Parts: sequence; C-alpha cells; structure tokens
Amino acid sequence: MAQTIELGLGTFGDVTAGPGGALLSHAAVIRNVVAEGVLADEVGVDVFAVGEHHRRDFAVSAPEPILAAIAARTRRIRLASAVTVLSSDDPIRVFQRFSTIDAISNGRAEVILGRGSFTESFPLFGFPLNRYEELFEDKLDLFAALLPGEPVTWEGSTRPPLTDQGVYPPVEHGRLRAAIGVGGSPESVVRAARYDMPMILAIIGGDPKRFRPYVDLYHRAFAQLGRPVPPIGVHSPGFVAETDDAARETFFPAYKVMHDQIGSERGWPPLERDSFEREISRGSLYVGSPETVAAKIASTCRALGVSRFELKYSAGPLPHEHMMHAIELYGRRVAPMVRELLS
Repeated sequence: MAQTIELGLGTFGDVTAGPGGALLSHAAVIRNVVAEGVLADEVGVDVFAVGEHHRRDFAVSAPEPILAAIAARTRRIRLASAVTVLSSDDPIRVFQRFSTIDAISNGRAEVILGRGSFTESFPLFGFPLNRYEELFEDKLDLFAALLPGEPVTWEGSTRPPLTDQGVYPPVEHGRLRAAIGVGGSPESVVRAARYDMPMILAIIGGDPKRFRPYVDLYHRAFAQLGRPVPPIGVHSPGFVAETDDAARETFFPAYKVMHDQIGSERGWPPLERDSFEREISRGSLYVGSPETVAAKIASTCRALGVSRFELKYSAGPLPHEHMMHAIELYGRRVAPMVRELLS
C-alpha cells in the first residue's frame, strides 16, 4: 500500500475571509483556488479536486474552467471534480468538458460523479426533485456508455435516445478516468460496482471504520461479477498546522461558521467545542500537526483497505494564507509520513 497510496486535496471553494476579516469576492476566491492547486502540484500532492456548489457560501459552480487553469500551470498532479452533480447536468457535456481538460493536462483529468449534498442545482437548471433517483441513474447509464470512446447508441427515460452518435473531443489515450462518489448507502455501493467504476467514500463525520461494511460489500459485488476490484478512496475534512494546538485554534472558528450555516438549514444544533474535539479524536476530522494527521490518515487507510485519501482542506471563511500553509505541510510532510507508516 505504501507504494500505491494516492494522497490528494480537495476544496469546494468556500468563500474565505481576506486580511481585514471581510469576506472576499467570489472572483478572488476562484483565483486563490487556482493558486492552491498550483502549490499542491509543486509540493508533490497526487490529486487536486474541486467541488461544485450553487450557493452564496461557495465560489465554485463550474469546476472545469478552474481545473483547466490549474492544468495549464502544472505538470504532474491529477485534476478531479469533487463531485460533479451529474443529476442536474448533461452527461455528454460533462464528458466533453473533462475530455477537454484531459487534453490540456496531457491525460491528468478525472471526473467524480455524484448526486451532491445540496439540491440548489435542481431548480436552477429546471430539474424536478421528485425524479432525483431516476435522473442520476439514467444519466450515469449514459455517461458509462460514453467511456469506451466509441459512437454511442443509447436509450433512457430522461432524454431522447442516441443512435450511433459520435462525441468529441475523444480522450487521447485510453479512457477518461471516472469514479463514483458514495455517501454511505448500500445502493450507491452496488451501483458503482455495476458500472465497474472506482468508489470514493465521502466520510464527513463519525468513526471512519463504520464504513468497512461498504468496502466489504463493494468487494463482494465484484467477486460475484467476476471482475477485479477498482481502487477505493476516502474524502474527509481536515487541516494541518505546525502543532496540534495551532491547527485546532485556527480551524475551529471557520469550521464552526460553515457547520452552523449549513446546520441552520438542516436543523442541526450549533457546533460546540467538545463535539469538535471528539470528531478529531474519534471521528472523521483530520486536524493537527503533520505527525497527528499522517497517523490518522494511515490508520483509516489500514482500517478500510483503501488506496486513496483526499483531505478537504477548506472550511468556511478560513483564510487563503492558512490553507496555503496547510497544503505545503500536507505535501512536504504529511504525505511522506503516511507512506512510511503504511510501508
């Protein structure tokens, strides 16, 4: 595992505070995300992923132009979405956008498909929420049909059929990398296996070991299908600073702002400090010094048998300069330690 583990970073482009404490413009945040991706490449991070939201508190609604901008300024890092909300998008346009990023980056693009944790995109783009499951299943079926790179003949329930339709630009070498983001339902795990796609587990709270049954289900599904098991990854929030205390004190205020904003919409109670500390010690927050974060990542990778870990390093108004320092520590110190711990 030490040789094959991939260590990535992810962001949703949270709207952050500037030097004076006021929130930055969405445009400034987008430029900062590009700089963060470029730094991630410089310090040796394997994957940089950008998520999609359609709300005031996140600047990124279209990850693809941001990934393309990063692609033009980097040489080796893989560039992914986190996630692409396929239910409210067009599968052919998604494929075309990512095959274009793949061309710009010389083969480094990856799309992670999911249903997302918010529903604002459905009314925005005119999709009914009462067809939530049907839209994702139908569009995923079409997207999977595009991956071989051949003319597509397909029929579903949410759009007109296609007959021997070419889709351009094609991927230059092999297939476009594609995975499915899974929030923790058995149906989603089986769906990923059915389409023969890697699975990324979004673990944002609680003991990560509780997801082991989903990993086992994924393996059983592929055993029944008689196919080798694709890679499995984990996506979780966290933050790295020089010491445990510095990481906690820097991260908590911004994390609480984000948590409480979303919680006010979903009926969660305000985040208390003791809950935050419990999530760090026994849950799915990877917050601390490089040594602390590396040890916790390695423990999760061992417990779940995964070959990829992606740290969502942004949180609410957490300033850009703190995130840049966290990226540097993650690439230069955390990643080497994780690989050593897993050897």
